[in-house]
Amino acid sequence: MSTISALDLQAFYPEELKILNVENRKEEIKIYMHSVSKTCRCHRCGKILNEHHGSHHRTVQDLPILGKRVSLDMQIYDYECTCNEKGTYAPTETFDGFLSHNSRMTDRLEDFICMLALETSCESSARIMNRLNVKVSGDTVIRILIKRYKNQPVPTCSNAVGIDDFAFKKRHTYGTIIVDEETHRPVAVLEGRDGKTLKEWLRQNQHVTTVTRDRASAYAKAVEEVLPDCMQIADRFHIHQNLMDAVNKVLCREIPASTVIPKNAVPPDPDQMELSTVLQVEGKKNRSHCG
Repeated sequence: MSTISALDLQAFYPEELKILNVENRKEEIKIYMHSVSKTCRCHRCGKILNEHHGSHHRTVQDLPILGKRVSLDMQIYDYECTCNEKGTYAPTETFDGFLSHNSRMTDRLEDFICMLALETSCESSARIMNRLNVKVSGDTVIRILIKRYKNQPVPTCSNAVGIDDFAFKKRHTYGTIIVDEETHRPVAVLEGRDGKTLKEWLRQNQHVTTVTRDRASAYAKAVEEVLPDCMQIADRFHIHQNLMDAVNKVLCREIPASTVIPKNAVPPDPDQMELSTVLQVEGKKNRSHCG
């Protein structure tokens, strides 16, 4: 007995986008859609708009279905906004996070691509997505990541931060990472480790009163120059390094680095040595001290 069921595609899309027709092709599913929205939020000023400026067609990629590429042929509206000082601006509706105003992919498809790129790489992500019949290149993946990074809100930090350097590429390119000591989360990643970018960041975060850093003099000078009243603390790892360096200097001064046997040294006489000492000289373990 066969069971026939129908899948309601409209449930997977916003209510403002009505499906008009669906074409099931060999390698592609094309869905024709039309917007029925009445309002739109401007992505620049955040104002709610209700006056249509015009409409346009846009072809957008969505998540694949059963290995087939999904293309959305959309007729969507542009709304009229006066937030632009040079004249009228016409933002495109975004359907509450379903589609960006200038994107050729849905937000959920971009989410999947970004997650895959962060777990593998941009080129690997593009190859996997092409295998799933999603048209995307490695350069496009990089552009999506950069766009999302720029759209993120500027992270805030407490008055105590930790600063350290790291290598983008060892012995070639280095950077500076700043971590909030209360949340233990990174708040900024800066280029270079000479202190120039750190000074710019400190000027924008004058509320910082405590800095935990390594022994690099560039960071110390940058903090002292921009925030002279800021308390600078050496972290535990570098305090331990300072202690080990001091101990090694003392040991090297008091104990010779190598043991040299004089050429005129006389070997010990076995007859005058105790039994345990003779056994140790001959390479045998003392039986009385065996476990």
